[in-house]
Amino acid sequence: MRFSTIIAAAALALATVGAPSVAVAHTRVVSSSPTEGATVSRPRALTLTFSEPLLTPTVATSIVMTAMPGMANHSPMVIRNFQTAWSNGNKTLTLNLREPLRTGTYEVRWQAAGADGHRMTGTVHFTVS
Repeated sequence: MRFSTIIAAAALALATVGAPSVAVAHTRVVSSSPTEGATVSRPRALTLTFSEPLLTPTVATSIVMTAMPGMANHSPMVIRNFQTAWSNGNKTLTLNLREPLRTGTYEVRWQAAGADGHRMTGTVHFTVS
């Protein structure tokens, strides 16, 4: 190998190591109420706070009852009695329920895109006692 080729390869390696990397942060839930895995008493509102402001037209949420006490083989049941509200610069989404949730286990399922345009999905699980 020629000396100039070795110098060029070393310079390229140093430039690559020293170059600033671009961090790609994707949308995620940083807090929720109820919190993941919590047991709560008949909530009337659910909140999701995200890591970044969301592009609201890309957001979809659903509340799904996944189990009901005393009912074996309960099929997932979508809860539709809520309205959404945004706050905190489109980082916090509140699902205001018309009636409190009944006893059972639930998931809040979400999908959304932040400023980078990448669509992310997630789920928050909780129990109502």
